[in-house]
Amino acid sequence: MVLRIGNASGFYGDRFDAFREMLTGGPLDVLTGDYLAELTMLILARDRLRDPARGYARTFLQQAEQCLAEALDRGVRIVVNAGGLNPARLAEALRELAARQGLRAKIGHVTGDELLPRAHEFGWTGEDPRRPLLAANAYLGAFGIAECLRAGADVVVTGRVTDAALVVGPGIAHHGWTPDDLDALAGAVVAGHVLECGAQATGGNYAFFAEHDVDHPGFPIAELHADGSSVITKHPGTGGAVTVETVTAQLLYETGGPRYLGPDVTARLDTVTLTAQGTDRVRIDGVGGEAPPPTLKVGLNRLGGYRNELVFVLTGLDVEAKSALVQRQLARALAADPPAALRWTETRTQHPDADTEERASTLLRLTARDPQEHKVGRALTAAAVELGLAGYPGFHLTAPPVRPSPYGVFEARELSQKAVDHTAHLPTGTPVPVPPPAATLHRQLPLPAPELPPPPEPGPTRRAPLGLIAGARSGDKGGDANLGVWARDEAGWRWLAHTLTTARLRELLPETAELEIERHLFPNLRAVNFTLHGLLGEGVAAQARFDPQAKALGEWLRSRHLDLPAALLPPAPPPAPRLPTIPTSAPQLPTTPPVRPEPPEAPL
Repeated sequence: MVLRIGNASGFYGDRFDAFREMLTGGPLDVLTGDYLAELTMLILARDRLRDPARGYARTFLQQAEQCLAEALDRGVRIVVNAGGLNPARLAEALRELAARQGLRAKIGHVTGDELLPRAHEFGWTGEDPRRPLLAANAYLGAFGIAECLRAGADVVVTGRVTDAALVVGPGIAHHGWTPDDLDALAGAVVAGHVLECGAQATGGNYAFFAEHDVDHPGFPIAELHADGSSVITKHPGTGGAVTVETVTAQLLYETGGPRYLGPDVTARLDTVTLTAQGTDRVRIDGVGGEAPPPTLKVGLNRLGGYRNELVFVLTGLDVEAKSALVQRQLARALAADPPAALRWTETRTQHPDADTEERASTLLRLTARDPQEHKVGRALTAAAVELGLAGYPGFHLTAPPVRPSPYGVFEARELSQKAVDHTAHLPTGTPVPVPPPAATLHRQLPLPAPELPPPPEPGPTRRAPLGLIAGARSGDKGGDANLGVWARDEAGWRWLAHTLTTARLRELLPETAELEIERHLFPNLRAVNFTLHGLLGEGVAAQARFDPQAKALGEWLRSRHLDLPAALLPPAPPPAPRLPTIPTSAPQLPTTPPVRPEPPEAPL
């Protein structure tokens, strides 16, 4: 029997009304919500510092207040990782909510991911008191969720589990999978990965967005079968689209090589097959599974220090000289006790002979970081403000200086699966230990490189943006970035596989020139996937670059110009029609303006 699993949240802050939209938009068996990301864990850790009773995604509690009765009436079970750093307290708050509303709701929750109290055992605490460890959480698997659902839970709340576990857990409970059902588990992991980011699977953030109505995309649904295959779809009448390419884009998001490691199974992404099955229906099948690794990923979030930012406006002529002057002046003013890191970046927007002042200006951004707050506080901002009448001509800032803000640093570690106390807390209150997998793959042999398709036929080319013939999706994984690029047809794949090499990528994106880059081919998806190590520094919370999560990295690549095969390109637009010229002997038109009708009198 098919299990219909929907998603209503892809991050903490996603569309609030999506829960009600998904519950009322059509039939569902399970509704999931993904609230956690690397940055979210830092946000929740700071919440917990202010109030030990917090540390969970409070917006979910507000959504439950509106929707819990509806879910119970419809028999839709809810599985969310909104528990964050405090799943037990969120489960308690849900029970209190149900009691206030006169509802009989069975609430289960999952614990064991929290490792901060044991961080000293593993040597994670560090020696710098200015960079304290705020959160340490293992990425748990799906069997704890399944235990709660088997015990009749209407709602299951977790802390840090893998994003896909929200879908895999209901699949285990419904279809009766065991840890040995590797292919079925792997298929569910792939379906979960497609659903985890919500509307990104239904046309959100999609490279060819103009081809679909994406003003208000619906959220995705997976029809999960007993063999682990699935059909990705959405409620009828909702916006967006589910196509092979929208699913491809999400499959490539935040992935690396062909092995997608998880605590329950290793899913082989190079085996995934996508097939269109009508409007807004894409089938996923053929997914192979291998034993999981013996270790779990652990995310560590530290306070990295404090940062501040000033944006100087350079207008008109001599932009380079103005930039050099203010940088020398600030360096002199801060020389006695400079911040640990100063970074200057320019955003060039000026145009020669500009018709507005803004179009005649360049933004010069200064980002300062230091473990000590005062070094990027008044000492920095006062030095900048004091240049107001002593700097370059036209000196001004885009905004008044502000106080420094703390920033975080994310680290990924590994820990034996046997070292965590994965526990399912059933609706009755009974804790049930969840054992680690009995079979793991300690050493995964390297996979042979897939064969390249035949090279493209030689032919005429035209200089044009890559995005005319290829889509892309990019994102962050700690300090690394991933960049997936796919071709739209087989001819495009032959060209892409042979042309978009690591060396070519470095040329197109000079920012990556000195980085370690991995390149993986996915022939089934007609895609090339790159991992760019270190592009994001110490992770998104450190905001090391203009686009700290590499969300737009793929769009930058698509905007770069290459010599593209003319046969792959859409027809060039016809030249604009030329206006007829008036012969010099033609009679002159009268200069008297035409008589316009008087507007009707307005009513009294």
